[in-house]
Amino acid sequence: MDKSRHLRKAYIVLFVVTLIFIFGISVKTPWKSIPPPRENLDTCPFQISDQTITPLNNTKHLLVSAFMDQRVKGFDIRIISIFRRDSIQTLYCLFCCAGQLSNTTPATVLVHSDHFSFPFGATDVMCQIPPKCEATHVTLLTHPNDVKSLNPNWVPIRNKKTEKKENNKFQFDFTVCISNLFGDYNNVLQFAQTLEMYRLLGVDRVVIYNTSCGPELNRLLKSYSDEGFVEMVPWPINKHLKPSRGWHVTEHGGDLHYYGQLTTLNECVYRSMNRSRYVLLNDIDEIIMPYQHDNLKSLMDMLQKQHPKTGVFLIENHIFPKKHFEPSRRFNLPQWKKVPGINILEHIYREDPQRNIYHPHKMIVQPRMVEQTSVHEVLKNFGERYKVPLDVCRIVHVRVALQGHLKMEQLNIDKRLWDFNEKLISNVDKVLKKVGILGSEQQM
Repeated sequence: MDKSRHLRKAYIVLFVVTLIFIFGISVKTPWKSIPPPRENLDTCPFQISDQTITPLNNTKHLLVSAFMDQRVKGFDIRIISIFRRDSIQTLYCLFCCAGQLSNTTPATVLVHSDHFSFPFGATDVMCQIPPKCEATHVTLLTHPNDVKSLNPNWVPIRNKKTEKKENNKFQFDFTVCISNLFGDYNNVLQFAQTLEMYRLLGVDRVVIYNTSCGPELNRLLKSYSDEGFVEMVPWPINKHLKPSRGWHVTEHGGDLHYYGQLTTLNECVYRSMNRSRYVLLNDIDEIIMPYQHDNLKSLMDMLQKQHPKTGVFLIENHIFPKKHFEPSRRFNLPQWKKVPGINILEHIYREDPQRNIYHPHKMIVQPRMVEQTSVHEVLKNFGERYKVPLDVCRIVHVRVALQGHLKMEQLNIDKRLWDFNEKLISNVDKVLKKVGILGSEQQM
């Protein structure tokens, strides 16, 4: 009897303990399903790329940056990329929605028409965000339901919110996009003169994609970057591909045209989409120069008033051969003798373009009216295009002669840069002295 009573007690105790254990588990379950703290909801909990060039796993392709872009019907996101043109497979867009994975949506791959026959080319990948997704990051998959094994890198989505100031004003009026620096480029004097000339013309920001540059130029760039005038974007394309130094694949070889120039120009257009009224697309040795106005704002106010539906303004390129010097050498300044690079004030002789053959332009664009751009023209845009007359604006391009057979007397004299010489010289001296390239004894 006592034995059976003890057994019953033992069973009761065991039953109660079991209930407590089960109850304990049951009260913890709701706690596990509580969403993460509010401050973490907008952070994708996966591997987020902090690089400007991100390899796409399980492919030969590279991702650069993602932007909200709802101008093309049926799409929300444009991913600026570099794709191997002969290896394009079916891809799927996957989003991080305030910390939660979305369903995948099909990706549309648009290789730009200008690729100059190189194996890799600038590419847009277009995605649609699923309903009820507050997308913060995006990635691409080669299989729609294989996130874990692919372990993708996530790219932040930019331009989600407008960056306009109050009263519908943009953060910047004018941004210059410099597509590439490479090959330890160290043309310090021309670089400083060009940037200071743009500052005099009213440019607010210069975006530069830097693969490599010389030590003196690196110091100059850091100074401009520290003050906020230059935005440096690292561009280590040589770590991922064999970039070409030229235009022609048969002549220069390589995987990608001119260190990815087409990709960087497009990236800069989208980077500037919500923050700059106008974008100038040109090289560092080119100055888009107004000839009837003292600054770019006055020029564009006039052009936009005359051509209100225009979003792309084509500016003709004019070569000033660096081998011909102004005879008096009045701007052969002693303080600049040891500064590496070309002194653009000494070159006033301008070639007439050969208009019977293709002659390139560079551009001033409203970025919101551009979908895809090449170097000398836009590939897709939403407004009209206009070639600006030569007497209104042209490019001052000091470089190797394009028509090397022409003698000095066959060239035009163009002293437009001299209209700015006093302020330009003073400003260049200040910036070179600031970075230690120009010492006080050199200015005496």
